[in-house]
Amino acid sequence: MNKDVIYIEPDDDITDIIAKIEKTKEKIVALVPPKKAGVFRSIVNVKLISKAGAAAEKSVVLVTVDPSIIKLAAATKMPVAKNLQSAPVIPTPETEIEKPAAEQNIEDLSENKADPSQEEGATENHDGVESSGADKSSGHNEHNSKDSTDEDEEDDDDSDEDNKKSNKKKGKKSPKLTGNKLLDWIKLHKKLTIFGVLFILALIGFLVWAFVFAPAVDISVAIKTDSKNFSEGITFTDKLTDENAKEGKFYLEQKKLENTQEVNFEATGQKNEGEKATGTIKVSHAFYNEGSVPINQGTIFSINGLNYAAAESVSLDWGGLSSGSIKESLSKCSNNAAEEDYCVISGELRVVATEGGTKYNIAPTSSGWSSVVQVSIRSDNPMSGGTDDIKTVVQQSDIEKAKGELTTAKEEENKTKLYESIGDEYYIIDSSFNQTTSNTEATPGADQEVTGSTKPVLKATTTATVYVVNKDKMKEFVKAKADLEDDQKVYDVKDIYVENFTNNEADSTAKMKAQYYIGPKITETEVVDKVKGKGLGDAQREIRDIYGVSDVKINTSYPWVMTVPGDTNKVKVTFEVKDQDGKEVKTQDESSTDSKDTEDKDKNKD
Repeated sequence: MNKDVIYIEPDDDITDIIAKIEKTKEKIVALVPPKKAGVFRSIVNVKLISKAGAAAEKSVVLVTVDPSIIKLAAATKMPVAKNLQSAPVIPTPETEIEKPAAEQNIEDLSENKADPSQEEGATENHDGVESSGADKSSGHNEHNSKDSTDEDEEDDDDSDEDNKKSNKKKGKKSPKLTGNKLLDWIKLHKKLTIFGVLFILALIGFLVWAFVFAPAVDISVAIKTDSKNFSEGITFTDKLTDENAKEGKFYLEQKKLENTQEVNFEATGQKNEGEKATGTIKVSHAFYNEGSVPINQGTIFSINGLNYAAAESVSLDWGGLSSGSIKESLSKCSNNAAEEDYCVISGELRVVATEGGTKYNIAPTSSGWSSVVQVSIRSDNPMSGGTDDIKTVVQQSDIEKAKGELTTAKEEENKTKLYESIGDEYYIIDSSFNQTTSNTEATPGADQEVTGSTKPVLKATTTATVYVVNKDKMKEFVKAKADLEDDQKVYDVKDIYVENFTNNEADSTAKMKAQYYIGPKITETEVVDKVKGKGLGDAQREIRDIYGVSDVKINTSYPWVMTVPGDTNKVKVTFEVKDQDGKEVKTQDESSTDSKDTEDKDKNKD
């Protein structure tokens, strides 16, 4: 089958080109555009030409090497050939028309191949395309002659500019194709290939993480326990090295809290700061034998609750006075041995009231006087000169009362502070609490005047003390003495109480009471060994079959985890301990303790 070659003139518009395609009788139409054809600069026109060819049931081939026209042909999937003898190809943005990938020629677009003899003698023309007839060559040369002076130079510049723009957009040359479809596809789609490889690597990494590193499970095991009461006598020691918890001998530690505190109190004492009364008394003594009665300065002579002190020291002696100002007033001893064998020595003694006050101004009296000195006393003259000046003073009894109030008032406060400072790891023996007061200081002090409306203040150091015992040691004692079967263990010890506490230097004792909870002997290690590597359903059944287990819950780290990991570090086991009434007792992990006990037993067996 032959082909028809149509040479497009620069002034042909789209309707002219479509009309020429429709008029041709051949099934293959080769369109040869000129160097400058505005019709082929529009994607719309190229699409119209392609549709016109399809409507006329003709294969339209563009014969050109212009990159801009080739680009438009690629967008519309219109075949392009380098020249009339070249094989047509459907270009892509990367296609180099100079190096076509396909080897079929224009005639392959129809059922039969065209006769190559029809193209003999063709001459190159019309944008580098060979013509097949003298008439066409002549007409085309005419056109070239017409445009040679004005348009050739301009067209060359436009073509160069288009090529530069095309090269800038491409950035680099299209890859060379090998004929291998997979390798050629990879070369033509490098970015897509890179993204695909990265996606596959990321997917592999995710799957490794999801099924190797991420799986983990939390196993919650509910255990039903029974409670029992505990009561045993215990002893205490003040030396930590002597402690033996399993035998019930505990280190008794004292905790203390010292505070400097103060309290205001009332002063109830009164003191008369007035002038002191003075006077004289007459003292006498009957001597039956030789002897002496000394009276020292300050000796007190009392009458009706009033005290007077001797202003000087004197002595009454057998035969008279030996010293003192009273000597002149004493009478000589009258001794008549025939009638009476004794003599009476008497005289006056100056005295001063022990404190000021008008109440010490008393009249003469011959009776009612008393003294520690064995003498007779009377006053022949009145006591006078005393005046009143009453002052409020602090008595010692006021200080002692304030001290007691301070100890009582601050006891509960100090007790609360002391208990709060003691850690939860200790049991407090409440009956051993005690508080003492020391370093008391009253302002004003005893017998000192209180001035103004300010109340006296008592400062003192209060020391609160209490004895404590380590709770873990007490629990250890309970576990050592607990009534257990071979397959049981103590899960918790609660309600520890100490009564009848006595603290003596030689022997400190008490009675310890508590409540402990026992259940099946099961450890975290045993649970993990039973279920690792098994499915979740099988794991639950394995744990439920353990004696004393009432319920099992298994939570996975991610929804897709359906198996307990073989790595024990990724399996966490917690025990939820409940009493016989279903109330929670405690959740604890004793695996380490049980494991140590097992190791010790194994060593003993060996």
